[in-house]
Amino acid sequence: MKNLILLIVAAFAAASVQAEQISGAEAAFPPPLGQCSSVDHRAKERSVHDALAPWWNGRNVTGDWFGTRDVLADRGIKFGGTWRTAYFGVAESQNGSGGFWGQDIVFNSNLDFAKATGFEALEGLEGFIEGRWRENRPNMGDPNELVEASNMFNPSPWWSGVGWRMVTFGAEYTAPELFGVEEWLVLKGGWLRPQREFVDQPLSKLFLNNAINSAKGIGGNIPFSSSFSTWGGTITAKPVDWQYTKAGLFMAYPGGTSFNNNGLMFQGSPNSSLNDLFFMIETGFTPEIGEAKLPGKYAFGSYYYGENNLAFGREKYGFYWQADQMLYRKPSSGKDLTTQGLHIFSLFTFAPPYNGTYPFYAQGGLVYEGLIPKRNKDELYGGLGVGTYDQTDEDNADRNYTMVLEGGYRFRINGWSFASPYIQYLIQPDGSREVANATVLGVQVGVSF
Repeated sequence: MKNLILLIVAAFAAASVQAEQISGAEAAFPPPLGQCSSVDHRAKERSVHDALAPWWNGRNVTGDWFGTRDVLADRGIKFGGTWRTAYFGVAESQNGSGGFWGQDIVFNSNLDFAKATGFEALEGLEGFIEGRWRENRPNMGDPNELVEASNMFNPSPWWSGVGWRMVTFGAEYTAPELFGVEEWLVLKGGWLRPQREFVDQPLSKLFLNNAINSAKGIGGNIPFSSSFSTWGGTITAKPVDWQYTKAGLFMAYPGGTSFNNNGLMFQGSPNSSLNDLFFMIETGFTPEIGEAKLPGKYAFGSYYYGENNLAFGREKYGFYWQADQMLYRKPSSGKDLTTQGLHIFSLFTFAPPYNGTYPFYAQGGLVYEGLIPKRNKDELYGGLGVGTYDQTDEDNADRNYTMVLEGGYRFRINGWSFASPYIQYLIQPDGSREVANATVLGVQVGVSF
């Protein structure tokens, strides 16, 4: 699939260049008698352009399936997916240099029950399902074979839950508008990923390092990653448009993120006595500041993760604080506000030293959208993540902290693809000076289908 998509993009680019060359040649050398004129040729070019433009400027590389996709959407059935791949070039590390490829393919579908059945009483009820595949060939996808960072600071966010995996499925109900507040109550239940439900920080997804992208400090202490799925439910209440509170209760079980799980351990641990409860709660504010209506998110949350197996540790809990804010919005000529401008994101987590590997973790960064003229959707980004180790644990006695710095530039090729060169620099990847600092650079490519 990767090669096919790259060939499509390359072929389209080559065709565009060839068309320009032909057009320029015709200006210098008129066509022989009996052949079409440059006017006719340009008309054909416009016809081809008009035919390809809706696909090129659309949202999915697979298009609208000759209108079928839109018909299904009108009936409440939506399909989607993404493909992400990245080259991890380890320029220097504890074990020298080398190159690795990582891939992540996601398939998802949503069903609007009211549209699908025609029963208005089901308005607001939606079903969902998502599965994925990740590169699992040995010695190919894991740059940590050279870097030797702790698992949380792996340069790749995709080296867990490799192979095929059932990620999530279930149902969500959104109550009708009340007192002018939309989504004032949302209920969700099924086979869920707690990491997707809480600590939502979209700007962090621009980054590749696992600590910033996925674990966010919490995943270093409990199973809180893109590969941990479990039975559970959430409830979100919004008394006003700019404030919310969300709570979730899930099943906790050992082995949830193991390679051989495949997201199919629906019974939790085969030994039911090892299953326990996992609770999270978060409350936050989402103001729009000033005349420019600069959006922000300020949240506080906490978690409790129960474990009945002493081999995996005791019950664990922790807290987190999140502050994301748009600092500057570029002026817009129209009525609609642009998303272009400067954004900042930050997160701080705390867990008592006896509760996990990382008592303290912090991350933050800046993102500027539309910095270069005519490149309004491109994003320049940079940030860092740093975690300290629990030195009361004998296994961490020689560890003090790990820090990662990452920056890059995401080129938005069109509505459904991007390319993003990046660089990571890891300081004390495994928490001590015994493991050398590492530099990782490469490029990430993504497509929505």
